[in-house]
Amino acid sequence: MTSSEGLREVGYFDCAGGGQIRVDGTTAYIGHMANPFGTSIVDVSDPKSPRLLSHVEMPPGTHSHKVHARGDVMVRNHELIGPGKPDDFATGVGIYDVSDREKPELIATWDTVGRGVHRFDFDGRYIYFSSTVEGYRGPIMLVLDLDNPEKPEEVCRWWIPGQWEAGGEEYVWDDGPEPRCHHPLRMGDRLYVSYWHHGFFILDIEDLANPRMISGLNSGPTFPHPTHTALPIPFEIRGHRVLVVADEDVAKLRPHAPSFAWVVDITDETNPIPVSSFQVAGLDPDGSPQPPYTGCHQPCEIVTDTVIPFAWFAKGLRLVDIADPHAPIEVGHFEPDPQPGCDRLCSNDVTIDDRGLIYVIDRLRGLHIVERC
Repeated sequence: MTSSEGLREVGYFDCAGGGQIRVDGTTAYIGHMANPFGTSIVDVSDPKSPRLLSHVEMPPGTHSHKVHARGDVMVRNHELIGPGKPDDFATGVGIYDVSDREKPELIATWDTVGRGVHRFDFDGRYIYFSSTVEGYRGPIMLVLDLDNPEKPEEVCRWWIPGQWEAGGEEYVWDDGPEPRCHHPLRMGDRLYVSYWHHGFFILDIEDLANPRMISGLNSGPTFPHPTHTALPIPFEIRGHRVLVVADEDVAKLRPHAPSFAWVVDITDETNPIPVSSFQVAGLDPDGSPQPPYTGCHQPCEIVTDTVIPFAWFAKGLRLVDIADPHAPIEVGHFEPDPQPGCDRLCSNDVTIDDRGLIYVIDRLRGLHIVERC
């Protein structure tokens, strides 16, 4: 039975499981987890009755589970999830003209080697993303300029020293997890880059063409969960600058209790300091190992106040207030029943629109639209 506190459901859109949900104006863009489902473009002008406008499929062995759009430009990732690469398939990103939401048109691709592009951010001009790149071991961070969407141009790249195999750098992680950029988030002249089992890094991008590392922090291997997101808060809280860090409940270095989120003080950005953590009540009663996709996944990357919506895999949507960074508290939740054909809830991503509506996509099936009450 659906459990809800401080939130009420406004609408529901039945669809294949999704990896990401983003809303631009009154149009929702859903990146689906598995082919042939690729990207769904949905009219949410009436959130009580979402309406499918169009859908762009993906070939076997690939997916495009991440998507962003600004105005008339939509960007989605192209990533391999099986052996081999389909003919005429660009492993990287696809850039689309969506001036007619019912007829998206591919206008350009950026192609790379290997598995391709994973998660990314897009501000209307620049794409900030993780990608496999020729000559490097493990995905690295890149930035593309879409000033001319038909001709994307690389602006810069950054990696942990040791990843550039073709450049002769010594690889020092043979006995540990491979470095892997997950995705960067930009705020001002900083990039906050999550790096999976290597924590997160803060980069100075005042000169975007030449990123410069300021600092980094890794909670592993003490904590075995990979760092999924490093989310900067765009305002001070109690005179301090704060970063919310989400560890994803997958790919654990060893069997462990569910992953959780951290609050990190970055007032002195050369010295990030964890000041608290948050776990959904009752999810970790005794510290014993739990199945993957139980704990934390992803916070909403659009921050409007100190209340951060989280997609918490097996526990749905959670509202976490960090007004006191040392003592984050839950102030609301929406935990729907698993959809027909699904044996569990698996909330994967969450976003908010200009009206304050919150959208949470399930990894297995369905999109819920809710509002605070």
